[in-house]
Amino acid sequence: MKEGVEEFIAHAKLAKKYGAAIVVMAFDEDGQADNLARRIEICSKAYDILVNEIHFPAEDIIFDPNVFAIATGISEHNRYGLDFLEATEWIRKNLPHVHISGGISNVSFSFRGNNLVREAIHAVFLYHAIARGLSMGIVNAGQLAIYEDIPQELRDGIEDVLFDRDPGASERLLELAQKYQGEGAARKEENLEWRELPVGERLTYALVNGVDSYIEEDTELARQSFSRPIEVIEGPLMIGMNVVGDLFGEGKMFLPQVVKSARVMKRAVAYLIPFIEEEKKKFGDMSQSNGKILMATVKGDVHDIGKNIVGVVLQCNNFEVIDMGVMVPTPAIIEKALEEQVDVIGLSGLITPSLEEMVGFAKEMERRGLDIPIMIGGATTSLAHTAVRIAPQYSHTVVHVRDASRSVGVAQSLISPELREPFMQEVKEDYEKRRIAYLERQRDIKLIPFKAAVDNKMQLSFDAIVKPAKLGIYQFEVPLEDLVETIDWTPFFASWQLRGKFPKLLEDEVIGEEATKVYQDAKKMLAKIVDEKWLTAKAVIGLFSAKNGGESTILFTDESRSKELARLHHLRQQTERPNEMPNRSLADFIGEEDYIGAFACTAGIGIEPYIEAFEADHDDYSAIMLKALADRFAESLAEYLHKLVRKEYWGYAKEEALDNEALIREEYRGIRPAPGYPACPEHTEKATLWELLSPDQRIGLEITDSFAMYPQAAVSGWYFAHPEAHYFGVGKIGRDQVEDYAKRKGWDLKEAEKWLAPNLGYEPEE
Repeated sequence: MKEGVEEFIAHAKLAKKYGAAIVVMAFDEDGQADNLARRIEICSKAYDILVNEIHFPAEDIIFDPNVFAIATGISEHNRYGLDFLEATEWIRKNLPHVHISGGISNVSFSFRGNNLVREAIHAVFLYHAIARGLSMGIVNAGQLAIYEDIPQELRDGIEDVLFDRDPGASERLLELAQKYQGEGAARKEENLEWRELPVGERLTYALVNGVDSYIEEDTELARQSFSRPIEVIEGPLMIGMNVVGDLFGEGKMFLPQVVKSARVMKRAVAYLIPFIEEEKKKFGDMSQSNGKILMATVKGDVHDIGKNIVGVVLQCNNFEVIDMGVMVPTPAIIEKALEEQVDVIGLSGLITPSLEEMVGFAKEMERRGLDIPIMIGGATTSLAHTAVRIAPQYSHTVVHVRDASRSVGVAQSLISPELREPFMQEVKEDYEKRRIAYLERQRDIKLIPFKAAVDNKMQLSFDAIVKPAKLGIYQFEVPLEDLVETIDWTPFFASWQLRGKFPKLLEDEVIGEEATKVYQDAKKMLAKIVDEKWLTAKAVIGLFSAKNGGESTILFTDESRSKELARLHHLRQQTERPNEMPNRSLADFIGEEDYIGAFACTAGIGIEPYIEAFEADHDDYSAIMLKALADRFAESLAEYLHKLVRKEYWGYAKEEALDNEALIREEYRGIRPAPGYPACPEHTEKATLWELLSPDQRIGLEITDSFAMYPQAAVSGWYFAHPEAHYFGVGKIGRDQVEDYAKRKGWDLKEAEKWLAPNLGYEPEE
């Protein structure tokens, strides 16, 4: 018993050290908890150890109280469903801030082979589990029935078993299941029976299923049945979108489906706008929304896919969204917010300098004495950064929104008169606890002196240096068809919040069906992009003589290495390393007489007219799809270039023969780290790359003041060819290294701290 607890604590401490969340099964030395008392005993004991003994963040704990099959015919199993629900409710009330998960599909194992009944059981079980406090569940959301659509007798039969209402409930459900044999929702063949429904229900069906074939026809019919056109929006259309919002919020619809629903909604609204405008001339604007939200990608950043997705989801839930676009300066955002009297400001950013731009935005809001809540989102943003760096700068509310599925709930809580004050107080208290916990974890990070880190650098041999076959600068235009085979599809699905490794995710029990639909849509658009030449892929590479300059790499104009061309400045790991591991830096991969490469490429040239056309047609789904595919082409282009360099232009791997899977796994020799990524996290080094290659002049690829690339479907970085070169993360660094870096860059300490903020292992002085 003691050994088991000690092992549990050791694993938990390791997870805490690395900032990981943990899933805690209701399972101990005596086995799985299969009744209410055992679930409470194990989960409360684990909570006490984690939260009170080792101070593990409660919000990073996910309890799984074990879902077991119901209606097995064994009387000892009759309370399996009810015990899970009651355990979930107990955990929610008694173990603050934790999350609760469960393998929902386990509950229906007794009905294997009857998909229709299994889907109904999942829907009923989820409905009641969510009401009791379930946070997340493992189930095929593409094969979930809608609770209200389940036939009453079947629903009653399931609930009789679930709540153990009488000893004969299981037997009755088994008999009833014979009546409902079928393949279930996921395999229903498309039919037009829904066209026989009343027009309001047809609109709901069209919105939930993303069908726009008949939307104008049905919208006109609905308009004729109302006295005012705005009533069609506020009535049947919003009823339909509320269904969409509820299903999405409950995890019963996925993001691509919601974006398709938004396309249907926008086309219906577009049809009604001329009628509404005509009415406004007579009576004024009498429409209502759930609230007004201003959204913008902050100054210096051009990335907008995530922002656009959140905007679509909010609009689906009847919020008025004012989208200011990308690269918007702080004063412009604030002035627009005041002019429009918005309820919430949403800030988005992808590159790490955007994080500091958001800090500055919060400071300016505070300086001006404003009280508009701020929502923070974007790939590089995090709950920790928001709590530690942004929220303390603003007396009012700052909330991090992890993804689109959370945006509606947060927005509703910030705007609702009933929910606003308690929600904002809860956020403030939660973020203050997170900030304190973060600072405590920072104190646990052991940094060694920078000089000691340098002394502990990697010791490599440079006997295998290969002189590039073609030193100099070269530019390319690559046919898109040459890039299709090397597309890495996994990140494409992640942009749609469908996470998993391709192609396995297409068979996933939970997301497989929707992922397959999105993949089919993507392949259709990809064929058009290639055949009709929607995009142009251009690139520039440079190969230079170089040598190690201590913590920097010196580039030269020619092979003689007599005239310096530029310097790259590197950062070194400074945390205490276990097991005599070195403190690594990219500088370690460059020898005294060596070479280095640089590249910049984009597959986004020509994208704007197509995006504008899709948006004009109210087709956010296609606009987002095109941007996501352009990103994939850009990454594929970077892979194509690197292969060309390895085999031909540098030629250090002429015999290489790797398939696409091997390329995705990075099984080749050499690396291509990009400024802003973990091995070289400081973005201003991109300025040196632009000075060397002139991508703006050669291929039309520009950088902003914050070093975001435009067009955004772009990749840039360095080529290191050493056989032992590999990717790593610099992590936290100390003031002594920051001072050294500032000296090498010709900066003062404040400038260095600004650009290195995410990596600082100390709190800068104000």
